[in-house]
Amino acid sequence: MTSLEITFWLSVAILFYCYVGYGVLLFFWNTLKQLVSPPSGDQDFELLPVTLIVAAFNEEAVLERKINNTREIDYPADLFQVIFITDGSTDNSTDLVAQHDFITLLHQTRRQGKSAAIKRAMRFVRTPVVVFSDANCMLNSDCIKAIVRHYKNERVGGVAGEKKILVNGHTSAVGEAEGLYWKYESFMKQQDSNFNSVVGAAGELFSIRTELFQLPEDNVILDDFAISMQVCLDGYTIKYEPGAYALECPSASLWEEEKRKVRIASGAYQSIEQLKHGLYVFKYPRLSFQYFSRRLLRWVASPVLIVLFFLTNISLVVHQPGAIFNSLLFAQFIFYSLAIIGRIFFAAGWRLGILNIPFYFLFMNLCLVKGFFKYLQGRQTVLWEKSMREAIK
Repeated sequence: MTSLEITFWLSVAILFYCYVGYGVLLFFWNTLKQLVSPPSGDQDFELLPVTLIVAAFNEEAVLERKINNTREIDYPADLFQVIFITDGSTDNSTDLVAQHDFITLLHQTRRQGKSAAIKRAMRFVRTPVVVFSDANCMLNSDCIKAIVRHYKNERVGGVAGEKKILVNGHTSAVGEAEGLYWKYESFMKQQDSNFNSVVGAAGELFSIRTELFQLPEDNVILDDFAISMQVCLDGYTIKYEPGAYALECPSASLWEEEKRKVRIASGAYQSIEQLKHGLYVFKYPRLSFQYFSRRLLRWVASPVLIVLFFLTNISLVVHQPGAIFNSLLFAQFIFYSLAIIGRIFFAAGWRLGILNIPFYFLFMNLCLVKGFFKYLQGRQTVLWEKSMREAIK
């Protein structure tokens, strides 16, 4: 086998493993584990005191809905503390929150970013469990109870809720694709959780044991990922709870979605540098396997392998023509043709259902490349530039 063939087949194998194989492997492993040792049906658990922290920068447009949504959470008032942080806000956010006495308002005129705001808020937390949520997403009323039940297990250091994208008859093509992506992510998180631990929680809704909170630097871009990964590195697991979910509107446009994903990608590369000890296989055998398979391959290898797969395929068809190489190149041309069609449909605002997948797949990998260069240039600030979301209709 030539070096060209080796490169080609490695590209195929790793890409397949990254996006499909890893999930399938965990699915079969988890299914077998449940057959051998079915999960306990015991639902008894203690309602622990909980603090909900919401960071809100210039969120006047959604704050009333968020406050009302928080009020509707079904949890005993004497066990439930709520903290809103409006640091740096220049709109009417502070006044809106101050009107509600069940919320502890933290505000300072200087804006230092979400990581610094969360660290400041954590000094006021006196409960054993803390829940983090974003201002622009709405939570289901049973979310806190669904989260707290996992802390019955002393090995559980945190709980990741589910992120749902609001998709209805008015949703744009961008929103439809984003919704499909998060359904895939939810499936993967469930498999990770059943195998060992969720590898990085989403900031829309996640929880940790207060005593495990660590966020040593204010320049952390992906605070949710850093906080939850540190819990895992301390020897605990993050469990996935679909019964606790955050409902969020999709990005208002492809440009807004790109802006958000490039920022996340830049933060991902920062996380690789800061959390490199997550790859210590002898200290964290399961976690390092998950971190490498679930995160690093997708963040680092995937964009490069997509290009290698295509170029080596062309070269093999030219120099070593064969049915399998010809078929795979034809399949790639079909895939990229669908991606181009998808881009046209996105621009026109037309919805394509699952045919959005080719374009959105390439779009996400392009955002990874842009985020990588933004990270290398040090151009990504911790100050979040808010992305516009579609209005709920």
